[in-house]
Amino acid sequence: MPTAPRPTAAPTPARPSLTERRKAETQLEIARTAAALFADRGPGVTADEIARASGVALRTFYRYFRTKEDAVAPLLAVGVRQWIGDLAATTAGPGAPSPRVALERAARRALTPADEPAKEALRWTRGLLRAMPGEPALRAVWHRVHHDSEEELRPVLARLTGADPLVVRLAAAAANTALRVAVEEWAAGDEPADGPHGPAELVVRGMRALTAGLPELDGRPGGRGEGGAGAPEGPAHP
Repeated sequence: MPTAPRPTAAPTPARPSLTERRKAETQLEIARTAAALFADRGPGVTADEIARASGVALRTFYRYFRTKEDAVAPLLAVGVRQWIGDLAATTAGPGAPSPRVALERAARRALTPADEPAKEALRWTRGLLRAMPGEPALRAVWHRVHHDSEEELRPVLARLTGADPLVVRLAAAAANTALRVAVEEWAAGDEPADGPHGPAELVVRGMRALTAGLPELDGRPGGRGEGGAGAPEGPAHP
């Protein structure tokens, strides 16, 4: 007698070594300092000033980053890594949330500041995004972070959806674009990060608009099948 397929568990990622964790912490601390300086003073900030304000030698700075603009990448990638890591932990299979619901949940959590450091990181990101029109190299870093995140998102969505490569690529591009545009739109205004018009609400609106033509995200290849668990959890604020 056939049995129902078992849920597919997410692979357990290897824990980074102590050296890797310390390196990542140092890079993030430098990134916070760089972001604060760029947001406050604009593109005139130098690598030497970032290094001194971070408490590291200039040689150490260049061991971690090729340019002064690259120094902000770890900060910009924090929310993206949280989103993809959260999504990657999702179990696929019967009884599990649909990929669409899992995407929305993970995006909401990534862009909903849970504590003061998270709020501060979003404020720094807002300052950086406002500085970017006058600094193409900073914008290039922002787009590179999101390009890399889209690449990392593909295998996660492939496992969760079981869809063909084109659908997986479209879904990754749509979800990643929704995240990027939500943060950019929020950063252009003055709304608080945790309010009804914060980035968490904006990303859900954008994701629903951009993925509306992808029924595979509801667990319904080709648009056939039952709804239920695949339906979005609630309306985003208009």
